Amino acid sequence: MTLSQKQQQFTHMIGQLIAWAGANGYALTFGEAYRTPDQAKLNAQSGKGIANSLHTQRLAVDFNLFIDGQYQTQTEAYLPLGEYWESLGGSWGGRFKSRPDGNHFSLGHNGVR
Repeated sequence: MTLSQKQQQFTHMIGQLIAWAGANGYALTFGEAYRTPDQAKLNAQSGKGIANSLHTQRLAVDFNLFIDGQYQTQTEAYLPLGEYWESLGGSWGGRFKSRPDGNHFSLGHNGVR
């Protein structure tokens, strides 16, 4: 699958996630969707990401989650969304081994999740 095809698939999946979240009482706003390669390198150098981030390929998004109007920062709060995202075929950052990142939703490409 080409990168463009993967990006189109990802966009469709994100739409499904947003609709599912709203139907289940979760409110979302976009956090970081696109990240420049330079920013990804800086994040990697500071230990806050990886240089070949899927954000640079438009295959990852970070969401801000609100439950009953309260902003959620704990990975556990994102679990239902993460499980739904995984059911669609995506990778959820809450499962990252080294540093769980509950607000991260991506679609793997070329070995990166």
